[in-house]
Amino acid sequence: MSHDLVIRDGLIVDGTGAEPFAGDLAIDGDTITALGTVPGKGTEEIAADGLAVTPGFIDLHTHLDAQIGWDPFLTPISWHGVTTALLGNCGVTFAPCKPADRQFLAEMMETVEDIPREAILDGLPWDWQTYGEYLETLERLEPAINVTGMVGHGAVRFYVMGHRGIDNNPTPAEIAEIARIAGESVRDGAIGFSTNRLPAHRLPDGRPIPGTFAESAELEAIARAVGAHNGLMQNVPWYAKDAIGRDLELLGNQARASGSRVLFSVVETESFNFADPHQIVEDLRDEGLQIYGVTVPRAGGFVSTLKTNMLFPAFSKLREMDVDRRLDAIRDEAFRDELVAAAKADPASETFAKGLRWMGDAPRPVYTRQSDDNLLAMAEAAGEHPAETWLRVMLESDGEAVFHRPFFNMHFDAVESLMSRGWVVPGLGDAGAHVSQIMDSGWPSFLLSHWVRDEGRIALAEAVRRMTSAAARVLDLRDRGVLAVGKRADVNVLDPEAVEERQPTVVRDFPHGKSRLIQRAAGYKATLVNGRVILRDDEHTGERSGRVLRSQA
Repeated sequence: MSHDLVIRDGLIVDGTGAEPFAGDLAIDGDTITALGTVPGKGTEEIAADGLAVTPGFIDLHTHLDAQIGWDPFLTPISWHGVTTALLGNCGVTFAPCKPADRQFLAEMMETVEDIPREAILDGLPWDWQTYGEYLETLERLEPAINVTGMVGHGAVRFYVMGHRGIDNNPTPAEIAEIARIAGESVRDGAIGFSTNRLPAHRLPDGRPIPGTFAESAELEAIARAVGAHNGLMQNVPWYAKDAIGRDLELLGNQARASGSRVLFSVVETESFNFADPHQIVEDLRDEGLQIYGVTVPRAGGFVSTLKTNMLFPAFSKLREMDVDRRLDAIRDEAFRDELVAAAKADPASETFAKGLRWMGDAPRPVYTRQSDDNLLAMAEAAGEHPAETWLRVMLESDGEAVFHRPFFNMHFDAVESLMSRGWVVPGLGDAGAHVSQIMDSGWPSFLLSHWVRDEGRIALAEAVRRMTSAAARVLDLRDRGVLAVGKRADVNVLDPEAVEERQPTVVRDFPHGKSRLIQRAAGYKATLVNGRVILRDDEHTGERSGRVLRSQA
């Protein structure tokens, strides 16, 4: 029997957590049709030669809502084995939207997620009003990977209440209308609804975004409407010690009201350890509530390079320069001396240097340094001021050096403990957001290289399960996430001994020449989406076979 495509002689890691086994995998159209020993020949064959064959990875926290308009390959996550991305996190989306409100939604996305509003306004067709119409637009954009989206609280509130929705809570009639639109959006294909309780996520005028201080009655009404169509409720809680307990109880209220799934972002910080809230989530789950968390499997934070603005606070002259002029500028000794003098006079320089960790001069970035292995320690060892060390490293690398300034998940024992909880799945890379500040999108490659290969703390089969079937369960994607006959053919062929991230770099490929951080990967022999090869030997093939995955409703 012939097949459209056969992956031959692989190590099948099927996504269930079961022991990997040697075998072949056959695909016809967009579906897996045979697994094990596949006789005959495929029209196309991929020789896995013992490499791991896994389901495609699922990224539960992205902000690619804008970038999909001009980058159908949805980089960088498609370099890292991701075949399905969840859009619309954190309560900020572009639908529903009245034509007069486009600027407001674009500016809200810019200030919350650091995506340039000019790129948003000019890079998308803006030919929708409802969320269902927005999904139809995404289909016409023909993405390379699958996408599924949530409707955001900020957009729905503003659609119903206008500017009153920023500072005021809705009336009972307005709550009913907000809930109706949320439920209608899920009925029309949204996978769920997202809301955001971080007061630091603000509008251009400094006010928190609509919905930040929503009361439980509003959230429960929305949850009932969303749950009626089996939708997901996604939350960003406020990680303050006097707020987190309340926000976790709100998760429980939403889960009870919806009868469906609730997802929230969970992290460890210097001032907040998630073990503190007295097992609140475990207690809620013991009720039978479907509550899940998502976290980055490494330290997450800012990137400091010559081409980003995460610079010494006193480097204002360097920050004001076009990024393409900065390397030549610091080659001038007099200018370097001026920068160093300014940094020495600024008390904030020492604190800044303590927070920076050099990512090394190898192709693979170092994310595992301890907090005391920082730029200040490097400078003391060299007998320099930290600003001198930073500039010297930039010159020695021709401007390519990268420093990391983590601000969450910084302690690896705490991260490991967090990830070991059965309700936590890996993700939270924020792909498409904070494009000039943060680059955490390579998390799947880090999970496989650090936790599986280097440390041996997580078995390959378990790591794959968490990125595939466990994530699919959160989204209730019933036809993806495992390698089995009849499932959709989203597949990776990867080398567990070679997979890893590459150093973050800055490119200018956004509309209007705007720059962003990207991160390539190594070790991916092939990635297939719906049976078509979109990536071969770490490079895109040009194939765009992704789909918009709509809710079960």
